[in-house]
Amino acid sequence: METWRPLVLVEGADGADDRLAALRADPGVTVTDRLDRQREELRKLRPACPPELLEEPPRWVYYPWRRTAVRLLGPQGFRRLRLDRNRNKITLEEQEQLQTRSIGVVGLSVGHAIAHTLALEGLCGHLALADFDHLELSNLNRIPATVLDLDIHKAVIAARRVAELDPYLDVSVWTEGIGTGNLDAFCEGLDILVEECDSLDVKLMVREAARRHRLPVLMETSDRGLLDVERFDLDPTRQVFHGLLDGVSAEQLRGLSTRAKAPYALRLLEADGLSARMAASMAEIDETVTTWPQLGGDVTLGAATIAAAVRRTVREPGLASGRQRIDLDEALGGIAEPDPPKHLVDVRVEREPLPDDPLTALAHAAHLAPSGGNAQPWRFVLDGERLRLHREPRASVTMDVAHRGSYLALGAALANARIAASAAGVLGEARVLPDPGDPDLAATLELGRGTDLDLAGLHDAMLTRHTNRQPGTPTALDPSDRTALAEAAEREGCGLRLLDEADTITRCAELLAESDRLRYLSPWLHAEMMREVRWPGHDDLARGIDVRTLELDATELAKLDVARRGDVMRHLADWDAGTALGEVTRDRVGTSSAVAAVTIRGDDPASYVRGGAAVERVWIAAEQAGLAVQPVSPIFLYATNEDERAELVPDRFLDPLTAVARRLRALLALEEDEQFALLLRLSHAPAATTPSGRRPFSEVIERTGVVELAT
Repeated sequence: METWRPLVLVEGADGADDRLAALRADPGVTVTDRLDRQREELRKLRPACPPELLEEPPRWVYYPWRRTAVRLLGPQGFRRLRLDRNRNKITLEEQEQLQTRSIGVVGLSVGHAIAHTLALEGLCGHLALADFDHLELSNLNRIPATVLDLDIHKAVIAARRVAELDPYLDVSVWTEGIGTGNLDAFCEGLDILVEECDSLDVKLMVREAARRHRLPVLMETSDRGLLDVERFDLDPTRQVFHGLLDGVSAEQLRGLSTRAKAPYALRLLEADGLSARMAASMAEIDETVTTWPQLGGDVTLGAATIAAAVRRTVREPGLASGRQRIDLDEALGGIAEPDPPKHLVDVRVEREPLPDDPLTALAHAAHLAPSGGNAQPWRFVLDGERLRLHREPRASVTMDVAHRGSYLALGAALANARIAASAAGVLGEARVLPDPGDPDLAATLELGRGTDLDLAGLHDAMLTRHTNRQPGTPTALDPSDRTALAEAAEREGCGLRLLDEADTITRCAELLAESDRLRYLSPWLHAEMMREVRWPGHDDLARGIDVRTLELDATELAKLDVARRGDVMRHLADWDAGTALGEVTRDRVGTSSAVAAVTIRGDDPASYVRGGAAVERVWIAAEQAGLAVQPVSPIFLYATNEDERAELVPDRFLDPLTAVARRLRALLALEEDEQFALLLRLSHAPAATTPSGRRPFSEVIERTGVVELAT
């Protein structure tokens, strides 16, 4: 047996039990068995391991140089558990790709740390280690060995350390080093070659061989973190060393003294790029220092850099030829205080007082209506005969398919205006679309001398209507409240579907959480959503969602800070992950007393205007019943067919989105011609902490002519 390779025994295999019994009988051998703990850890992994990993036969691994036998999981379970904490910095798919790689490391002084780091991160399935030298005391400033390893071969020390980390990793050791007689054999079967030897002639020979075998060469020089990448696999005609030693042969470099190598080393490392201390030290070689200096920390950084370069070979964009310096001293010279955190500032949101003029108060009431993302997609024109409600096209976003969400908001605004008109005794006829001469006109409320006692009775509740996203306590709805909610929708010619059983609420919560996940993972929807979120003290609160109204605790706010990042969402989208992105919605809906869906027949603008009026009536009725109300908008809310859903999310998420839409419709028992107007989460919850902001009323109102009652 090689002096660096452990003995691996499969329990129950021929001869294994006898060998194990002999080891147990040897008083000089330590036997360690912690398999149960390993299996317990394996069972706890998420996602759960397949049964074949849990049932894989264990192994006994004997390390002769330590006189120790250890019981371990089988190779598949061992690697799955050992490398689990790599995720998702290295995905499972990337790990599988990397474990097919064979990497050769030439030079096991600097190369020792590199080989160990490659094994530590699971970046290869085979390591070939080559050196000819034995460990000396002067090596212990940069090789992570011990005084107990003195005079042991450097490649053997490295191989033993790797074996103690992962006994299943295939390692070959070339104790004779690399030369003209074995260089081609060493390169055979490799995918990447890491060169870290001291001899310039060997460096040149290694690259010439790599070029013949079309292998990429990586080298890290431990001064200012210099990394060299030579992709001979992509371009076998490129010059070695980037052409920096053009015209120099290996024969010219062979056998040179350290001082004689200096001019070539300076050409290779670029004199202007050396650290000042390194450059000064090179002038002192053979005078006050024996050779060029190297630090253990720089070597460790180099190992991390090589590992990053290897990871980059399986990622986009790939790894290009060239060189890069990763200078920690230079980076530390730029140390600075971090930006102050974006704390929540206690900015008071003031609502404008009611206008004294009862007619102006109609438009003011309309301005208090709810809208998706608090976009307030309206402008109002008040003249002597009517209040006209216009759509504001600039307020639309991707989820506002065919402007249906905007029309819904204008329908709620119309309901508020009618309520205020009834209370003031100036109610006239309401007309909903169309007006061919004014395509942005959504509705008109004529001024008259009428009233509607039912509407007038909603006036005070309409003025205080608000969103409440506080967690609730699931409590059954009173039957009379269920009736009142249904009647409120019916008065506007719309329907109401109600989920108020724990099982259906939970299923609804899961579907809405999945919709939120897909919203976060769709780049354009994510960007629009984050633009909606406003931070008091930093953003204008007149539009959008004041982050305080989300009623998030400190942990949820911290998660939102991460979820705001588009680059993070791109990774989660690539992995089809991000279940936690819907966690707040899942929890909030899960604490509801009911989920109400206001529904309409038809998908034209007028239907959504009527649906908006119904939503406002249901919302007010719910608050009158003592319920907290939160609108919940799945991203497909206003997409009524497959083509429209396809515009919302990337292609790979269309099928999951369609499945969620169909399951939610089925859960609510919607009929074929029935569409969502809005979903409302109804709960018994504490009072909301912060009201939503509003644009200044003067920005949304326009007066023409003399405003007075029609005769």
